[in-house]
Amino acid sequence: MLDHPRLRLAPRMSRLRPSPTAEISQRLRRLAAEAREVINLGEGELDFDTPVHVRRAAHDAIERGETKYTSVAGTQVLREAIRDKLHNENGLDYTLDEIIAGPGAKPLILDALMATVSPGDEVIIPAPHWVSYPDMARLADGEPVILPCDAASDWKPTPERLAAALTPKSRWLVLNSPNNPTGAILTAEELSALARVLAPYPDVLVLCDDIYEHIRYDGLPFATMPEVEPALKSRCVVINGVSKAFSMTGWRLGYAAGPAPLIKAMETLQSQSSTNASSISQAAAVAALREERDFMDEWLTTLDERRHIVLEAIERAPGLACGRPQGAFYAYIDCSGLIGRKRPDSDVIKTDGDVAAWILDASGVGLIPGAAFGTSPYLRLAYAVDTDVLRRAMQGIVDACKQLG
Repeated sequence: MLDHPRLRLAPRMSRLRPSPTAEISQRLRRLAAEAREVINLGEGELDFDTPVHVRRAAHDAIERGETKYTSVAGTQVLREAIRDKLHNENGLDYTLDEIIAGPGAKPLILDALMATVSPGDEVIIPAPHWVSYPDMARLADGEPVILPCDAASDWKPTPERLAAALTPKSRWLVLNSPNNPTGAILTAEELSALARVLAPYPDVLVLCDDIYEHIRYDGLPFATMPEVEPALKSRCVVINGVSKAFSMTGWRLGYAAGPAPLIKAMETLQSQSSTNASSISQAAAVAALREERDFMDEWLTTLDERRHIVLEAIERAPGLACGRPQGAFYAYIDCSGLIGRKRPDSDVIKTDGDVAAWILDASGVGLIPGAAFGTSPYLRLAYAVDTDVLRRAMQGIVDACKQLG
């Protein structure tokens, strides 16, 4: 109930929920403020420092006085760096008017949907999915259509399931690879199979959320839809940024590349909201995209070690199971073996939310219930934290599971 009786919120607010990942992080901050020892394995953020050369570029930009407004779509030098990155790493050629930088990848995804979705249009979202996709579809007056995936298909959308989900109202297909929360990576062959299904639906656009592109294990390659199927390039929007691969979440810098009319529409929307990304963050992103990445091999080695720590602990935790993540820095844990068990206070565990609540109560470790990602009963665990802290957290999870009757 609102504290202010005369305050009337817009109807669109009833269609939205707070971000579950932000909620658990805020709850853990409150517990920490109460002097409780907590470990947040719910937040998708690397613990590594932003690389030195990137920080130096930001400092140099400040000293040069680059602290004013930029063009809405981003500075020319940044868009050139994005263009070159997409050409050199992904084999994709875009002109500068087909590229926009913004204050994070998230608002660019929303702008793409706001620019194209009409009331009743359907946005097909494979699940498990990043928590924000359905709510952003609703905010754009669209209808999220959840496309269930499962562990048997390695959490990837199949051509058969996509074909069954497509209707005359379909407007977007969202593809996130490497995936949050499962770490699944779509191969070039799998993307081609999905493209064949999409071919008879010329009005369906493809949103390629490639934000975890560089975080992959076991030598697995990366592919994105417009690279694999050039015939669909005019229907694809590539979303990426520097937050995950360069540990720059707080810098708020993302970018998008796609058809010029859509990018222009997104620029118009951005001009009426955030205007432009931080000029300092833009300068830092140029350094991130253009300069050597000698830090990345070390980071991936550390993340791979943490991945193994998590998987080994889950094997010791009664009631938990997990497949091997291929990319990103998440484990998507099956907790169905804990449903129906009893806490020491005799409360019965009924949902993955109950499991997450018990683990937080018993061990001070914060996880996100799978319901937030469209699939239950699962838990998402982010292992992008200090390795020793992760070991302590995983032992706490194992101990918490052993306490259930």
